[in-house]
Amino acid sequence: MRVVDRIREKLTAGLQPARLSVEDESHRHAGHAGARPEGESHFRVEVVAAAFAGQSRVARQRRVYALLAEELAGPIHALALVTLTPEEDKRNRPSADLPHSG
Repeated sequence: MRVVDRIREKLTAGLQPARLSVEDESHRHAGHAGARPEGESHFRVEVVAAAFAGQSRVARQRRVYALLAEELAGPIHALALVTLTPEEDKRNRPSADLPHSG
């Protein structure tokens, strides 16, 4: 199974996210430390989950790291994280319900 698929599977099972985005950014790090020729070493993950309610940013990241401990010990060299509750995500995204002015 590809690393990106394992990330999605573990975060989905562990956090039941409302939204999950996993992007392999390994191509941006070719030739740098930790980069592998086959890729799947550098990722950007955005996860929106009610499970993060009441947790600090650090606690949220630790929770993700715990879920991905096996991958972080092996193929993943770098992991950029955005961790939000659904309410925080809603505040950060423009609403589709707002009328458009033109």
